[in-house]
Amino acid sequence: MPGPSKSGQALFLGLELSTDQLRATIVDENLELVGVEAVDFDTALSEYQTQGGIFTTPGDAYTTPVDMWVKALDFLLEEISRNHEVSRIKSIGGAAQLALVWWKSTPVPNFPSLDSRLPLHSQLSPNTFSLPNTPVAQDTFSHSHALSIEAMLGGPDHMAARVGTCANSSLVAAQILRVRETSPETWARTGRVQIASAFMASLISGTWINVGEAEACATGMYVYASGGQGHWDDEVIEYIAGSREEAWRVRGWLGEVDVSGGGRRVATVSRYLVERYGFEPDTIIASFTADYLSTYLSLVPSASDAVLSFGPMDFLLTSAPHYLPSRLYSVFPHPAQDPSEKRKYISMLTSRNADVPRALVRDMYTKSWSAFDRLVSVVPPGGSIGLDDKLFSFWLLQGDSHPLSHVKGIFRFETGVKVNEFRDLRANPRCLVESQVLSFRVRWARMTSTGALGATVGRARGNTSLVTSSAAASPGPGQRTGTPAIGSLGTPSAGLGLPFDPYDSSSLPARILATGAAINFPAVASLVSELFNAPVLVPTTQLDSAQITPHRNAPAKGYPGRAALGGAYVARWVWGKERGTGRGSFEEEVRRLLSKRWVTSGGIPVRTHIGGETPTGSGANTPYNSRRTGFGAAVLEEEEEEDALEELERLGGDAFGEGELAARLRSTTGSSTTTSTTGTSTSSSGALPSTTFTTPDLGASNAGTAGDAAPAISTAALMPVTALPTSEGETQVGLAKVAEPDVDAFMAYAAIVPEYCRLEGMLVKALV
Repeated sequence: MPGPSKSGQALFLGLELSTDQLRATIVDENLELVGVEAVDFDTALSEYQTQGGIFTTPGDAYTTPVDMWVKALDFLLEEISRNHEVSRIKSIGGAAQLALVWWKSTPVPNFPSLDSRLPLHSQLSPNTFSLPNTPVAQDTFSHSHALSIEAMLGGPDHMAARVGTCANSSLVAAQILRVRETSPETWARTGRVQIASAFMASLISGTWINVGEAEACATGMYVYASGGQGHWDDEVIEYIAGSREEAWRVRGWLGEVDVSGGGRRVATVSRYLVERYGFEPDTIIASFTADYLSTYLSLVPSASDAVLSFGPMDFLLTSAPHYLPSRLYSVFPHPAQDPSEKRKYISMLTSRNADVPRALVRDMYTKSWSAFDRLVSVVPPGGSIGLDDKLFSFWLLQGDSHPLSHVKGIFRFETGVKVNEFRDLRANPRCLVESQVLSFRVRWARMTSTGALGATVGRARGNTSLVTSSAAASPGPGQRTGTPAIGSLGTPSAGLGLPFDPYDSSSLPARILATGAAINFPAVASLVSELFNAPVLVPTTQLDSAQITPHRNAPAKGYPGRAALGGAYVARWVWGKERGTGRGSFEEEVRRLLSKRWVTSGGIPVRTHIGGETPTGSGANTPYNSRRTGFGAAVLEEEEEEDALEELERLGGDAFGEGELAARLRSTTGSSTTTSTTGTSTSSSGALPSTTFTTPDLGASNAGTAGDAAPAISTAALMPVTALPTSEGETQVGLAKVAEPDVDAFMAYAAIVPEYCRLEGMLVKALV
């Protein structure tokens, strides 16, 4: 590993307000990691009694105390000033989860003046905020309000064309409307509302920071126009405010939108941080953005890549050449670009039913992540060896993205017929993960068929030199070197009733850059690679962290959060631009700096952690693994089948689920019309209902999170992914390959895509 940063070298700080932690990452001028700090909300601030950083109430309400964020920032700044030379920090960037902060009228229009002798939380008490506990992205109480806004604008297509997005539960406009209708006292005492990222930037700059245009486009009340001509939609604001007079108030609450593109200084650090912690007065504050966009930036993807982020919500993001909004996906201006650049955009697909169904299936059928991974691995594609009797499941515990926004429940299908439970219970983990990834695979194809990604899409566009070199170096099982597309090998889409050819991979991403706990599971990584016929790469920071805590989205102690790292990269980029040393776009500059670091270090991989536990095996520190991947890994082998049978017998059932547990599971999941509420009660009957949102570790889950749904068992620890041979170009930027594509497996999945789409259509039309 490289030594410590040179004395006196400039440092750059990235902050990340996630659901469960407030994180800080510090890098030097060469983007080498030099510092990591974190404040865990549940443990460091236990007085707030959050679980996974949030409060839950019966139903779909998920909120978090804003005061906890302020106090966490106090703790984090203390740690940073104690452990690092803050006078060397030249620029600060950051990101935050999607949430709104409601300020009372008293500090408006001026940001509250702060006394450097006192901590922040003693001066910004809960009484400073008109809504002390604010909804987070998982909250769905505003869904009906979002639908009413959508109806007012003429439906999902008209709404998307106008304000860039259609109805969803996290819509900021819907949250504002809900507060007006349900909490008039909160409405009356409000003086300003801020997106959480702008709120964090305001706290460290001591002045009001405007929301960036990328996040404004996700609010449901902003009309984007190139050249900085975008504006808040007066009609939408008047609708959510209830009158023209109140609309003027709301317009004042929102403030202006920063249309600079994120490529410049937005403020300098506050006098409070200078006097209390020793920051330099001219320290740059760069634009803060959403956590999922900052994670995307940290991976510096090529145009032909897709970024897949697993977590409480799953995201699939890719670059787009044009702003073409649609109800099929979301699209945002790139959050780090210079006004002189050609405009760039990011398209995104979202799934709300992510970690919660995965943890629920684990609790119901295996009680451990290692057993969950083993069942995903040994059960055949489609849950059955037969070609015509594939199994499908849809776990829609919350209303999800289009076209499933109004569908709720747990639905299983065998031989095309709805069933209450699969005959073989072991199929449930694999069918769940297949359904989640198939959804992204199908929605990607629908998105590309609209022309949203340009005339050439997927692996046919952008710079794929890294991809082709790595693929040529190590073709997967059954894959012929230099075979970029297989449309000619399969059946065209004619006659399948689809707007795309499921057998053609040329429009699919060239690489999947993946983050989040689920991709730490070898079986999940292989499945993603097979469905997209593309290699899967993960950041080496996550790969090393996964050797220590593979079950959690939060990084292990001493390991950086990806969104915090993205913020630090942006801070470095903006500083370089001001000094005149930056070259090219954000992605070009980050790749240049990491390439320069690689050369000067003599080819040593980037540092993955600071002061934390050193992993015993990972992609960054050990030779490549020997784990099977590809189609062969999904075929039942005798030894693995015996393991799976033994696992099921320990749970009280046999191979076809004819035991006591099977009967209990069938009564628990019930019919499709009742499973939504039953599934919720199953996961919340114990003492810790919300831990599923943070993908709890084995010890936490065995403490009784699922009540009597299944007995606690002791199993071997999950063996997380490790690296396959990875190209030098990918290693330079801190990526490691964990799964290779397999043409045979891709073709097998292509054959079941039409049936998946048919069943999905039946759910959408309420025919089952």
